[in-house]
Amino acid sequence: MTLLFALACSSTSAPEAPALKLDNFGTVPDFALVDQTASPVSLASFADHVWLADFMFTSCPDICPTLSARMASVAGKYEAQEVVQFVSFSVDPQTDTPAKLTDYAARFGAKHPTWRFLTGDTATMRTVVVDGFKLLMEKAPATDTQPETILHGSRFLLVDKHAVIRAYPDPKTPGELEAYLDLLLKEG
Repeated sequence: MTLLFALACSSTSAPEAPALKLDNFGTVPDFALVDQTASPVSLASFADHVWLADFMFTSCPDICPTLSARMASVAGKYEAQEVVQFVSFSVDPQTDTPAKLTDYAARFGAKHPTWRFLTGDTATMRTVVVDGFKLLMEKAPATDTQPETILHGSRFLLVDKHAVIRAYPDPKTPGELEAYLDLLLKEG
């Protein structure tokens, strides 16, 4: 009798995970960039596709490789879904040439054109990242203890087939990227 009471109490005390929901955070503005093969890419390149984006730079010593590894994991799970694309935007366009992006993409097994690494001139990248996606992109000057670095958003971005930003999933939360992506795919 005591055992049944303990089991009943433990099942009601577990907190429920918050329900995920897609939102409308605005439409992605058009852009004209190049990918790791130096091919032109614009918003129209993703027409009728759902896409997951992240923000990185090839010389990043900390969060970027983690974000790229997470993107690679998700890309591997959805590679059979032709409607899903993956996009990594460089926040260091002065350094991240298509050749450097090609090398970086190879480190993570990125399959072009399913996963594109985009770059352009600094003003265009700033417009896309800061104005379009509403994310941070700025240089942090060197200090006595740290070299110059680039500050940028560490959240991913989920975009629907109509170029509407639907979620900013946290890549550090286990399963969140996949859960949001599945939710968007179910929506059609």
